[in-house]
Amino acid sequence: MIARILSYILALIFFASGCAKLLSLPFEVEAFVRWGYPSTFMYFTGIVEVFGALGLLITRLSSLSSLCLGGLMLGAIGTHLVHKEWLMLAVASSIALAAFWRAWSGRGEINQLLINLCPK
Repeated sequence: MIARILSYILALIFFASGCAKLLSLPFEVEAFVRWGYPSTFMYFTGIVEVFGALGLLITRLSSLSSLCLGGLMLGAIGTHLVHKEWLMLAVASSIALAAFWRAWSGRGEINQLLINLCPK
């Protein structure tokens, strides 16, 4: 039950964040410029976040989506660390920990999904 609730919370966070990037909201554009990333990377990240959020809502994919989004957040952590954005580093780290915890709690689902996708 806790894992399902966490999936919904993470889906909301990533959907909102992804939509902000895809809509080129000024604060996102300014951040990507400040970090030295091209706008295409902002749109790519937005697409990954939106599709990841949708994956979190699909029971069979939620654990794998959490793992992938946690990996994405490692990039965000690195960016905030390099640019000394301590508050955003704490936020990104918290989201990453939540995503990785969600993935770990569903590691059996990930294993089963991979077995079904790659039969011997």
